[in-house]
Amino acid sequence: MLKHLIRKEFLQIRQDRRMLPIVLIAPFIQLLLFGYAANLDVVDIPLVVHDQDRSAVSRELVRKLDGSGFYDPITYTDDMDLIDDLLTTGEAGVALIIPPGVGDAALSGGSAEIQVLVDGTNSTTATQGLNGTTMVATVYSRALLEERLAKAGFTVPGMPQVVPRVWYNPDLKSRNYMVPAILAMILMLMTTMLTSMAIVREKEVGTLEQLIVTPVKPHQMILGKLLPFVIIGFIQMTAVFLGTVLWFKVPFNGSVGTLYLLALPFLLNTLGLGLLVSTVSSTQQQAMMTTVFFVMMPMMYFSGFAFPIESMPTWVQPVTYLIPLRYFLEIIRGTFLRGVGIEYLWKEALYLVVLGTGILTMAVARFRKRLD
Repeated sequence: MLKHLIRKEFLQIRQDRRMLPIVLIAPFIQLLLFGYAANLDVVDIPLVVHDQDRSAVSRELVRKLDGSGFYDPITYTDDMDLIDDLLTTGEAGVALIIPPGVGDAALSGGSAEIQVLVDGTNSTTATQGLNGTTMVATVYSRALLEERLAKAGFTVPGMPQVVPRVWYNPDLKSRNYMVPAILAMILMLMTTMLTSMAIVREKEVGTLEQLIVTPVKPHQMILGKLLPFVIIGFIQMTAVFLGTVLWFKVPFNGSVGTLYLLALPFLLNTLGLGLLVSTVSSTQQQAMMTTVFFVMMPMMYFSGFAFPIESMPTWVQPVTYLIPLRYFLEIIRGTFLRGVGIEYLWKEALYLVVLGTGILTMAVARFRKRLD
């Protein structure tokens, strides 16, 4: 009997012209859109330079800024009003103002101050622009000091040398951090939405009532509704996984088996949420809107996908423990970047099992009550 229910569900999905594009096309579109958009690396900041000194030192400083990779293009101007206009219109993100005498002061050991104006509208770009300018100027001033001391016959004072070693993401590419998380988001959204819409569709066309009067037992009906979306979820996960690794070139250092095994408790949560949404929705449109506003948005905002949990207010952080996506993001990033296994991720898996069991139990209880 269960086999026939599963077969019936797949036949309904194949015949539903609205459902089929969501199953086959939507995951790839979401992967491409999120994959290219979810990039926090800030490069090519427009820089405007007002060089009043016109010395070899000022020209070398600008050259080093140009070669740092942070700024492009670099605009030169002698008009201070133009700088205001470029910052106001957003055509420039950083303005560098070099006053007269900076070169002489730097070569003689005097104090040389350079003004940096930053457009703070976008805090991420502003921080990167300010840090980049400060870093380049500091390194260059250190080189000038060493050169001057060496010419005078003094020993250049030693300083501790920091030798950085970046583990798991050596190039510090935000895409390697964000794109695997998109896999989790797509898996959550698709399985939750498809489950809720499929059950609500049965209500709309009246076939749910027909199933109730058949000898099918409630647990068989529930399994017949949920198991097809477990299969669909793994198919979509495989497709998005291949796109992540092959198209976006995100390194995968872990075990595929571990990733799929730990995806099962996450599916407990998403299927339970889908079933729960179906019990409070009367139409497919209502089910979709409920999923977006009451499932997807809280998951995105409180899971650590869009904003670091550590930066949230302390009274908000306890809420994140109730978000299943928080734990699956740790699993996804742990398997992709760190290459760790179940021995390191068992706590996240346990949290998912506990949350998923609770959500699914509550959803099944409400659904059975509707069947009765």
